[in-house]
Amino acid sequence: MCGICGWIDFDRDLGGSDARRVVSDMTATMAYRGPDDEGTWIDGPAALGHRRLAVIDLEGGRQPMALHEDGRPALVLVYGGETYNYRELRQRLVALGHRFDTSSDTEVVLHAHREWGRDDPCIAVSELNGMFAYALWDTAKRELLLVRDRLGIKPLYYYPTRHGVLFGSEPKAILANSLAERAMDADGLRRTLSFVANPDNTVFRGMREVRPGHIVRVTRDGIQQMTYWQLTDSGHTDDVPTTVRRVRELLEDTVQRQLIADVPLSTLLSGGLDSSALTAMAARFSDERIRSFAVDFVGYTENFIPGPWHPTPDGPYVHEVAKYVGTDHTDIMLSADELMDPNVRAAALHA
Repeated sequence: MCGICGWIDFDRDLGGSDARRVVSDMTATMAYRGPDDEGTWIDGPAALGHRRLAVIDLEGGRQPMALHEDGRPALVLVYGGETYNYRELRQRLVALGHRFDTSSDTEVVLHAHREWGRDDPCIAVSELNGMFAYALWDTAKRELLLVRDRLGIKPLYYYPTRHGVLFGSEPKAILANSLAERAMDADGLRRTLSFVANPDNTVFRGMREVRPGHIVRVTRDGIQQMTYWQLTDSGHTDDVPTTVRRVRELLEDTVQRQLIADVPLSTLLSGGLDSSALTAMAARFSDERIRSFAVDFVGYTENFIPGPWHPTPDGPYVHEVAKYVGTDHTDIMLSADELMDPNVRAAALHA
């Protein structure tokens, strides 16, 4: 999990000390999303910030990352998430003449946009298999692209201003800039009290989400939304054996791709079907012993009261799966007293 943010103002040079301080403050709000590193890049009307949780290429994957042409930055990227097919894309790009300085997936995304996205960024983004949210600044076109993965796994918010836009992985990054109004209207209140997500209503007045499967293009002429992917219903005609085989193939491919990392990996295990299946597959395909974690409350299992939607506690199933699969398991036990501690509450609000 990384954090990205930025500020585009086509009527201002953001290189001054006051603007730099604001960008630094915006970036600092996401320290919990990226504890390993931080960086900013500022040039004229564009300022980008990044907080990094290092997963791939710990040394070479620092951000913001730039693709240089003729000794100058041509594209500058702040990126969060992971592109699972980056190795295949890298091979294709190398065959087309691209040269890489790192082994990170971030650099692959940069070169993918340069190769396939010059005329239509949707073509470049469609090549990516992963979960991601990123911002790409084109120094020649003076154009910002805000991109979100197909299902909206990674968050990305933006706030149009008179002369550009503010953006961030979380609203608090945007609200750290005084151009963003800290106000909630009636629609925002409805959002906080409902269970239905609405990308055009982020609780705060004037703030929006980049829609899943969309690109937001920001230029001096305005803001444009572009769709690069949408879910379609093609019907299901496969028989049961074919369906089972296909689902297994998809799950195995997904798990193997997500095991690519330069740091230890783990699973969050609830004892349910989904997390148990994924944990078992991860243990099967990993070269190292998989660590698993579960979250529970002190006394919950011992004092559990069955209900129509939850007839048994999770704990016993978690331990059965961990034992059967052979994970290095840890239970994270929470207590009401600890959660009511003022310092814990303050940390939760700040995070």
